Amino acid sequence: MTVNDKNDIKVIAFTGNLETNTAPDAEKQINALIESGATKILINFENLGYISSAGLRLLLMTGKQLKSREGSLRICSLNVTVKEVFDMSGFSMLFNIFETESKAMGGF
Repeated sequence: MTVNDKNDIKVIAFTGNLETNTAPDAEKQINALIESGATKILINFENLGYISSAGLRLLLMTGKQLKSREGSLRICSLNVTVKEVFDMSGFSMLFNIFETESKAMGGF
């Protein structure tokens, strides 16, 4: 997981898998960003190979925290495997999902 600042947006890029072993560390890092005042987070899944229920739970919690602070979570660049998990779980309907990072940045 890498974090970059683009204006007032925290762009988080995941590489590898977001599952039971990696989600707790990612959760700590994302919570720290939110606690430090981040209200706009964009998660780029371009290089994510797999997401499990632990990763989906992390997204739900992040979205809920941001919403309570009048913030926003956007997701972009889902590959075929991750998009399939989102579609099957109904997460495609829960989040603002964009094809590319540049499209997700627009109008944030």
